[in-house]
Amino acid sequence: MKKVSVLLWVLLCAGALSSCSGKKNSTTVETQKPVGIGFIFVGARDDYGYNQAAYKGSIAVEEAFGDRVKVYRSENVPETSEASRVLEQMIQVGGTVMFPTSYGHLDPALDVAANTKDVVFFHQGGLKNADNLGTYFGTIWEPFYLAGMAAGKSTKTNKLGFIASFPIPQVLLNINAFELGARAVNPAAVTTVIFTGSWADPAMQTNAANTLIDGGADVVSQHQDSTKTVIEICERRGIMSVGNHTDASELAPEGWITGAMWNWGPTFIEMTQVALDGGFTGSKYDGKYRGGLKEGVVDLAPFGKNVPADVVTLVNNTKSRMTSGEFFAFEGEIKDQSGKVVIPAGVRPSADELEACDWLVEGVVGSIAN
Repeated sequence: MKKVSVLLWVLLCAGALSSCSGKKNSTTVETQKPVGIGFIFVGARDDYGYNQAAYKGSIAVEEAFGDRVKVYRSENVPETSEASRVLEQMIQVGGTVMFPTSYGHLDPALDVAANTKDVVFFHQGGLKNADNLGTYFGTIWEPFYLAGMAAGKSTKTNKLGFIASFPIPQVLLNINAFELGARAVNPAAVTTVIFTGSWADPAMQTNAANTLIDGGADVVSQHQDSTKTVIEICERRGIMSVGNHTDASELAPEGWITGAMWNWGPTFIEMTQVALDGGFTGSKYDGKYRGGLKEGVVDLAPFGKNVPADVVTLVNNTKSRMTSGEFFAFEGEIKDQSGKVVIPAGVRPSADELEACDWLVEGVVGSIAN
């Protein structure tokens, strides 16, 4: 008994000394509440397009940070006050880092950001920012130029088609880059564009695709959030397709040429780390961040099996020159549809100047007004 009492006394004293000295008892288990990370998407995660690319980026964040974060996701969130409501719900359950990923989510996100100064917002593609909201995007027109080169080499009719959503600068840049790339290798190539006025309307996409194909287009590209409908129609009707946002080659084993695609994982991870470290203010994401081929934000999708080897080599050589900065797709002289010089000879516009684009280049058939 005496030995047991002495041992108990020693243990009690050791515990007391540990407490008094400020040292934590080795048997104490501390748990840290995970940081809430919210992602909202305007469409479905399996759209073979814009939302799928962003969704994959959210998975990369979850895998990179593990138990340190709790990821919230919401699909098919419209570009209305509903986006504000979903963001607020995520914040109420613990979200402190928000990723509103669609162009039209910007104004709802700005509204919520104004009332939640302790939350950091990273908006995809926006042209405005706030103290706690930065925007990010990529120069996806770079791979669109490269895809245009492949299309220009692949067409037999010299008629290319482009199914666009809205005539906003980022969409116009992709149409223009596609036609510039095509004309660089095939001066006879023309691109007819149809605007659907929607990010993802299968019926309108179907009508637009059939109209372009009936008009003689034998290569069709697009700037739609969901690319599946257009690519499948092209494959079914025996013409070639160029994708956007993600690799959708499995949908068109015969007609797939290549496509422009996002690689959001590394950027999403870096932005999340910046927010977790409390370093948003003053970082490169505190404002308008734009990355391209050089930064790995965008890339060219794999080539289809029927693309000739010499075309692959030609495009890849240009990609290397573009990545190094030797070549710039929008270096002037460039003229618009009316023949007016919009970029003077030798000039390389800044990202801000390009994102003010409100014109279509020579060789594009179609009107912004319509």
